[in-house]
Amino acid sequence: MRHQISVLEGRPYPLGATVTGKHEVNLAAVLPGKEDCGVILYPHGETGELRFPFQKSDRTGSVFCMKLSGLLPAEYDYNFYKGDEVITDPYAKRVLGNEKWGERRSPELRGALAVSTFDWAGDRPLQTPLCDTVLYLLHVRGFTKHASSGVRAKGTFEGIAEKISYLKELGVTAVELMPAYEFPELEEPKPQGVSMAEAAAHYRDKLPEENAEPKINFWGYKKGYYFTPKASYARGKDPAASFKGMVKRLHENGIEVILQFYFPGDVPLGFVADVLRYWVCEYHIDGAHLIGEGVPAGLTASDPLLAGTKLFCQDFPMNELEGSGRAPEYKNLALWRNDFLYDMRRFLKGDEDMLSRALFHLKNNPKQVGVVNYMTNYEGFSLADMVSYERRHNEENGEENRDGLAYNASWNCGVEGKTRKKTVLELRQRQMRNAVLLLLFAQGTPMLTAGDEFGFSRGGNNNPWCQDNSVNWLDWRLTKRNGAFLQFVKAAIRLRKSHPILHRPEELMMMDYIASGYPDLSYHGEEAWRLSCGKTSREAGVMYCGRYAKTDRRTDDDFFYIAYNMHWEEKRLALPKLPAGLGWAVVMDSALTEQPDVPLAETEMTVQVQGRSIRILKSVRISGMGREKG
Repeated sequence: MRHQISVLEGRPYPLGATVTGKHEVNLAAVLPGKEDCGVILYPHGETGELRFPFQKSDRTGSVFCMKLSGLLPAEYDYNFYKGDEVITDPYAKRVLGNEKWGERRSPELRGALAVSTFDWAGDRPLQTPLCDTVLYLLHVRGFTKHASSGVRAKGTFEGIAEKISYLKELGVTAVELMPAYEFPELEEPKPQGVSMAEAAAHYRDKLPEENAEPKINFWGYKKGYYFTPKASYARGKDPAASFKGMVKRLHENGIEVILQFYFPGDVPLGFVADVLRYWVCEYHIDGAHLIGEGVPAGLTASDPLLAGTKLFCQDFPMNELEGSGRAPEYKNLALWRNDFLYDMRRFLKGDEDMLSRALFHLKNNPKQVGVVNYMTNYEGFSLADMVSYERRHNEENGEENRDGLAYNASWNCGVEGKTRKKTVLELRQRQMRNAVLLLLFAQGTPMLTAGDEFGFSRGGNNNPWCQDNSVNWLDWRLTKRNGAFLQFVKAAIRLRKSHPILHRPEELMMMDYIASGYPDLSYHGEEAWRLSCGKTSREAGVMYCGRYAKTDRRTDDDFFYIAYNMHWEEKRLALPKLPAGLGWAVVMDSALTEQPDVPLAETEMTVQVQGRSIRILKSVRISGMGREKG
């Protein structure tokens, strides 16, 4: 027999449902207007519902609240109502009715009153410095859904946790998850004349016509229920526990968790702040990437509770933030823009007048706000497609190939799409290696898109937002098929992480401010210390002086010289003279299919760089060098 439920005076904050006692729940909702409104309870095991109307005395501003006493929260679900409209609580800590991916369900989702507890066992966000961070962007479902993933819990938070050993071996320090909060993935067929991107971002929250086949919004960039992890991404029946378990295991292995949130323009600014605070406090996330028209960048950047949380955004109003002229105690803000992608892709394929832009991005690392660099993103071509296609091939999206980006700054290396031509395939592999080195040896925070490290292709689809299939599901068999390239990526990440001069917390000044005889950063051309950045220039030598960074508290880092040549012809670049007892040796070369196990001695004062390739040299003790030329 159920207890008699009584209505008591409630509190207007926090919004949503809050269990305040064993038999007591406070409910608060923003319900502007003059319609009758209230709370609906759905008793478990019964078909009826109970309605409790709000009174005028229950209102503070636009917030109505009441406290219900005499019920067991675990035995009820709830919604709000306003007039004839049933409203699922946007602050619900768990949303019921969308547990199975892609399944038609009743349009009436419900909030759960009871939320499970979790033992964090002392877990805390890691606060890895931006300069030490290597990001890895993934889609929860697409990451392990393919049969080749080898995990038990395919397409779930638990599936990510099963891949921790792979992530550690790859060398990434943080995973960035595409939207993983609850969102209805079934899309209503869109009207004619509206692009797929607009449909994905500005969907309407209702079921498709019964006789129409709904599209799947695979990406999830749409308005959703932001306070709860997506139920269909959980292996069990408790998505909160699944997500927390994943975070805890990743943290135990030194890997941070960054969440993407898409906020359309009609989302209140205060709501966004509430969402981020909740995920930081309740789910221990290490950062958030804010996307959409409704992002209050200044508000979130100045929130003291979020001062230890990484925040990525298109832009921040730095002139409005307190102390904007000083370096922050914890550099948590970072710009997430496409500038690096387009400039570096154009440099990679040998466009004119791109050398100066490439050098800018290699050095760019502002004091107040970081930068996230990437060669690929969730939209646009994958890395393998970037060197295989010049035109989008999105016919499968159902838009007659009119959706997606028309310009990708890509080059197909001579043949559009698949080919058996050995010279084309070899050039594509070299360009992929070049792209990885351009990314990992820029001073900002690098981000890899999942699957790029082993050459995953989407068949030229640069807008696969609606493809819940092998277009988006990573094919893990490629880790063996393209094993040499995967090993190259791992080696490049190790090299970056092992040498602090290659990822400084502050921007290099190109000055000798410690009186070492060398500036921290310098550029070189056919002559040492002199570089031409003319319109037709496509090559440069970039030297990093290791005396400006310590591998431990006492030991200077090595000198590094990275020779970039995006011209199709071989070039020679001058090598600066090193301090006595040191010489140059090659440690990586994108022109080589197999990298040297030990440094290759470079005995001349110039370095020969093949066309469309990058060569990395570091200083070594001459007494330990062989006489083999690199």
